[in-house]
Amino acid sequence: MSFIYERTINYYETDKMGVVHHSNYIRFLEEARCAWLKEADMPFEKFEEQNITIPVLEVKCKYKQHVTFADTILIKVIVKEFNGVRLTIGYEVKDKKTCKDIIIAETKHCFTDKNLRPVNLKKHCKEFSDKFEALLL
Repeated sequence: MSFIYERTINYYETDKMGVVHHSNYIRFLEEARCAWLKEADMPFEKFEEQNITIPVLEVKCKYKQHVTFADTILIKVIVKEFNGVRLTIGYEVKDKKTCKDIIIAETKHCFTDKNLRPVNLKKHCKEFSDKFEALLL
């Protein structure tokens, strides 16, 4: 299952050249990831209730095109890899109007307890583990 997050660009997210500053795309990915987890009935609040955190280990982002103020982007979110301890999420960001690729990205995460010690989701919270398994490509 993939998830599409729609977002319109704000003026303050653009730089002196009038395009979205590259660092803002990382924020957009996080917004999409949070909305996707909520849609999958796994909002961050539920992880926190289980004393689980999901830190970002790595971000890869290939910039293909740019967008500007008032453009709308669509962010497709997919689970690429999941083994219980680590999770890789893929993103395809497209311009809603032109359907052109804006960025292709990936974030890698792990699951930890509140002390940042690794947690195996398959053992610690089977309900979430099963959901991630079902969402795999």
